[in-house]
Amino acid sequence: MPLFTLVAGARPNFMKIAPLVHAIQKKQREGVAVDFRLVHTGQHYDKNMSGDFFEQLHIPAPHANLGGGGGTQAEQTAAILVAFEQELMAHRPDLVLVVGDVTSTLACSISAKKLQINVAHVEAGIRSGDLSMPEEINRMVTDSITDHFFTTSEIANTNLRTAGVPEDKIHFVGNTMIDTLLAQMPQFKKPAGMPFDQLQAGEYFVMTLHRPANVDQEESLRELMNAILEGTAGLPIVFPVHPRTAKNLERLGITAPNLHLIGPLGYLEFNHLVQHAKGIITDSGGVTEEASVMNVPCLTLRDSTERAETIHLGTNELVGTDPKNLKPYLDKILRGEWKQYQGIPLWDGKTAERIVDILLKHSS
Repeated sequence: MPLFTLVAGARPNFMKIAPLVHAIQKKQREGVAVDFRLVHTGQHYDKNMSGDFFEQLHIPAPHANLGGGGGTQAEQTAAILVAFEQELMAHRPDLVLVVGDVTSTLACSISAKKLQINVAHVEAGIRSGDLSMPEEINRMVTDSITDHFFTTSEIANTNLRTAGVPEDKIHFVGNTMIDTLLAQMPQFKKPAGMPFDQLQAGEYFVMTLHRPANVDQEESLRELMNAILEGTAGLPIVFPVHPRTAKNLERLGITAPNLHLIGPLGYLEFNHLVQHAKGIITDSGGVTEEASVMNVPCLTLRDSTERAETIHLGTNELVGTDPKNLKPYLDKILRGEWKQYQGIPLWDGKTAERIVDILLKHSS
């Protein structure tokens, strides 16, 4: 019986892993001989990852938590390398499946390959071209030693072909993050209390910022926030904010009646806000995918993106990091003249089923 080890290192990884767990469980119910171990590397400690979190995603708690969080990126990588090697020696699988581009993706791929275990990479081949991003290095190194490349777009396929990956190792399957989004959409729920009680559908913005270039340099953050506050016509701005960013904003004295700094939200609550927003202002890659599929205007405050399909076929636009660029885009959203979602191939909620079918075929 093939055994697959599924690796998640950070909270968003579980959104990508959950559909794979469901697809394997479906095969088991159909009488197919297959099993899995769900391993959390512990890269990100998140107090919101309680039992309720796994219940919302309808997945079991991880079989193992490697406790690899804390320290520098090098220290994290080393801790996960050592702990995952021990996990693999105790429970040797036929294949290790990693998702995305976090430190755990890189570390667990290396551990597996050094033990002569095949690696499958979900979200393989995406590239930003920006080597200042740790995620770009993680993607490149992981893809250099991967055995099966599961891709979200034709752009990713082209990147892999250009890098010399053989065609039979590239599997264009779609996006498991969207599997989760479509499955969970009926359960989305509006957060309770203030300021959420006063929000009107289509009459507020949602903002997420976490990249150091945007939030750690005070003058850049001041200019950016001023441009956003000036360009959003006084509409409410809901900003789930990291404590460090909140301190920076407080030190800069940036406040406004329509700026609502809130703590982290659950998956169902956050995506309810996204679904009903007038627009999204973000520097996150994943949010651009979800906003596009929900046909919500999205502005990305970065100079490059690894998810170009959200621009070509989705509702995302790459604004850049200069605050002066923001106003024309915000004006277009406010006028209701934004482009519509065109449909991204295979982002249909069935990606995980395709992946598991391919894995079973190659392990038989």
